[in-house]
Formats: sequence, structure tokens, C-alpha cells
Amino acid sequence: MLRLHRKKKVETEPARKIFSLKELHSATNSFNYDNKLGEGRFGSVYWGQLSDGSQVAVKRLKAWSNREEIDFAVEVEILSRIRHKNLLSVRGYCDEGQERLLVYDYMPNLSLVSNLHGQQYSGECSLDSTARIKIAIRTAQALAYLHNHVVHGDVRASNVLLDSEFEPRVMDFGYGKLMPDDDEATKARSSNGYLSPECVASGKETEAGDVYSFGILLLELVSGKRPIERLNATTKRGITEWVLPLVYERKFGEVMDQKLKEEKVEEKLKKLVLVGVMCVQTEAEKRPTMSQVVEMLMNESKEKISELEANPLFKNPCREHQEVADEISEEQQ
Repeated sequence: MLRLHRKKKVETEPARKIFSLKELHSATNSFNYDNKLGEGRFGSVYWGQLSDGSQVAVKRLKAWSNREEIDFAVEVEILSRIRHKNLLSVRGYCDEGQERLLVYDYMPNLSLVSNLHGQQYSGECSLDSTARIKIAIRTAQALAYLHNHVVHGDVRASNVLLDSEFEPRVMDFGYGKLMPDDDEATKARSSNGYLSPECVASGKETEAGDVYSFGILLLELVSGKRPIERLNATTKRGITEWVLPLVYERKFGEVMDQKLKEEKVEEKLKKLVLVGVMCVQTEAEKRPTMSQVVEMLMNESKEKISELEANPLFKNPCREHQEVADEISEEQQ
């Protein structure tokens, strides 16, 4: 009986494959620049092809020195057991000398950032409103599930990959423990536009911080604009700086990605904007949980959208102050 139980466990929870460094050198053409897919918080990612013909993405982590106290293999194994259809779990890893590499299944439609901002899609629209709504909901579901186990800590468009059916697969969750940020990395993260004010101040990763980052991601998904835009050589603008005034004025059409040429885009995506704004509230305790975010995104009733829109959060504070001032002025007259 014990033997059968163990066999069943092996079938449902397979150990991650341990790759040799030689094997991954061969797969990625010695980490050739032409194979490079991108650069992330924890290291560079390369396209590779294994000897069996399968395509993989290999993440080569940054220098591992002074991190010997962390058991890399054990941590990877623990994190890889967190399974959800919209999470991209590790397929295997390499642990040789100072090299630490993670191997994932290759996602043919690359990342959300590639589809929204990549040169290959400049001037065209690779994601229609239906695809964007699906990506928003499925990503929220993955994060809500993840919060039962661990904080993601680095929610951003480059960490949402898209499979052959444009289903989102969230990656790089929980690896902050494996790769603690140095001062330079912390500074870079603080200025990427996704990090919540309290996370910038404390350097700590929290569930509420993930919610804030997801809110920025929603606004990016709807608008097609980056979290931080450079207006000129000296001026940058955060996405909330220009979205919030438009939301206060109910000018949702001006928030929408101009590459979307469909009918009723504003009607379809307005809810994503409202939920996004709720997620990026400055005070962490006022933000919804990821489970509440999922519930709001999935509720399609017009009454619920009207209820969301009536939230005091969406009232223009400047207009409220002006109305109060006008009332006082009338009373004095």
C-alpha cells in the first residue's frame, strides 16, 4: 500500500528535472545574444531547444555569490509545487558552481509587454478587447490563488506570458527570497511604476503591494501605455497621473488604447479601468484583495458597474471642494 501511495505521489507531483550546465549551453547556443528574449529582475531569459526538440525559456539568474545559505534546489522545488493553470511553474533547473538557471516551457506569444509595446506590434493591435478582458481575469485568478501560498512581489507586464491561445501564464512568483535585491535593483524597481508607495518606502513585498501592481497592470492593459512614460528629456509621467483626471471626468474613451478600432470598446473595458483605480489607492488598507478583484472583474451585471462607478473614490476631489466653496458662498450671500 505504501509503495502504491508513493507511486501515485510521483505521478501527480513530479520532481523538477535537473539540467546540466552543458545541456543548457547547448540548448541556448551558449546563451547567444540572438537567443535572448529579455531581461528581468532576476536575470536574463534565453530561448532554447532541448535535444528532444522541445522549446524552452532559460532564465540565467544573476551572480549567486554570498547566497550559499539558501538551498536553491529546495526553494525551487517548493515554489514549483504551487500549481495553477495560469501560473508558469518551473520545468527544471541547473545548480552548478556559481550558476543558477531556471527552465520553463517556452510561450510562443511571448509576454504581455511584448504584445502591448513591442516593435513588432507598433501601429497594430495584437490584442482585442475580448483578449484583454480574458488576460485581466485569468491573471487576477492566478494571483488570488497564489496569495493562498506566497506573495508574488513583482507583478508586471513582462511577467505575464501568453501561450499559443493567448492564455496568460504568470511567472517569477516568490523568487524574491532566492534573489534578494541589492541597492541598485531596489532603486530600479522603485522607479518602474508598478511598486506601491508603501513597498517603495519599506522594501517589503506584501499582498496589498501585489494588488497595487495589478491595478497598474490593468490600466496598462486598457490604455496600451507604459506605467511610466517619458514626455521629454527631463519629464516623466506615471500612468495614474493622466488616467485619474479622465476617470473623474468620466472620459473613459480617452483612456482606451487608440489601436483598438472595435465598436463599444469603452463600454467593454470601462470596468477594468474602475477596478484598476480601486487597486492603486495610496492607502493599502483601502485596496480590495485579489479575490475581491476577481469577483468584480467577473461580475458582468450593469448594476454592478453602476455601483462601482458610484463609489466616492471616483468623484473629482477638486470639484467636490469647489461645490462646497460655492455652497458656502451662496449661504453668505
